[in-house]
Amino acid sequence: MMLRNAKLLSPSAKFQPSSIEPPQNSRRTTVGTSPSSLERNCKLSRRNLSKSSLLLLLGTQTALTPLLDFSKAQAADTPINNPNPTNCVDRVPTKKAFIDVSIDGEPVGRIIIGLYGDDVPAGAARFSSIVSGKAGISYRRKEFVKIMPGYVQHGGIRSYGVDAERATAAVGSLQNLIEEWERGRRGEICNENRAGSVGIVVRDPSKPPPKTKLVARNGKFVVEEEVNAVGPNGTEFVITAVDSPELEDSVLVIGKVLEGMGVVDKIRQVKTVRDNTSSPYFRVAKVIGDKRAVVAERGFNRPYSKVVVTSCGLIESQSL
Repeated sequence: MMLRNAKLLSPSAKFQPSSIEPPQNSRRTTVGTSPSSLERNCKLSRRNLSKSSLLLLLGTQTALTPLLDFSKAQAADTPINNPNPTNCVDRVPTKKAFIDVSIDGEPVGRIIIGLYGDDVPAGAARFSSIVSGKAGISYRRKEFVKIMPGYVQHGGIRSYGVDAERATAAVGSLQNLIEEWERGRRGEICNENRAGSVGIVVRDPSKPPPKTKLVARNGKFVVEEEVNAVGPNGTEFVITAVDSPELEDSVLVIGKVLEGMGVVDKIRQVKTVRDNTSSPYFRVAKVIGDKRAVVAERGFNRPYSKVVVTSCGLIESQSL
C-alpha cells in the first residue's frame, strides 16, 4: 500500500519553514515603513491603549468596591450629631381639651386630648381656639367625614361662608401651620403619627405639593407658589388608632389622646362607603376627567351613620 503524499516522507525532502508574518499590531517599525503603514500602526496602538486603560479602570473599581462598601457601613453605623434631636416620647401636653361624640344620636363617650403647646404653638393654639369656641365657631354639631382602617377624620369648619370667615379671622392664616409641619419634615420637631396621635390636616394628600414659580411683580422677579386647588383650611383634624406614617405628608401632629381610645374604636366600627379606587372603570373615568368620578371619590370611606361632636371645649384643670 503506497502513501498518497510519499514525497513529504522521502528523506530527500527538505523542510521549508513557512514565512512568519509580523503581527499587525506590532509597534516596531523600520525606517523604510510607508506613511500609511505607520498611521495604521499608530491607530492600532491607540486602540490597544484604550483597551488597557479600560481594563485598568475596571480592575481598580473591583479592588475599591469592598473598601467603599466598608466606608458606607461605617458611615451608617456612625451616629449623626443633630444639635436639636427630636424626642417624641418625652413631650408633655400643656393643655387638655375634650370632645363628646354621638353616633346616630346615641352618646358613645368622651375623648380627652392633650395639646403640645410648647412644641407646636401655632397648631395647638388653632385647635384650642376652635374647640373652645373662642374663634366664634367650634367643632360642636359637626361630623366626622372619613373613617379609615388606621384613623378617623373630622370635617372641621367649612371652607366657605360665615363660619370660614370667622375661623380665618380668629385663628389666622394656614401658613404658620405649614411652617411647623415643614419643621417636622426636616426633623426639627417630632411629627410622627403614632397610635393615639391628634393632628391637623394642613394639605390634601391626593394633590401634589404646590410648585414654586418665578413671576414678575412691579418690575421685580419674585417666587410664588402655584395654586393647584382649594385645599384644607387648617380646621380638619384626625385621630389615629394605629401608627399611620402615611399621614406625615399632610398632617401636623398637635397632641395625643389621653383618655377615650375606646370611643375612637367605636367610631371605626361604623360602616362606610366602599372605596372603589381600584376599579378599572373608576380609573378610566378619573383619567378622562369625568366629574362623576370626582364626586364619587369624595364619598369614599364616608360613614353611613352620623358621627357628630355633640360638645367640646377646654378642660380648665391643668393637672396633666
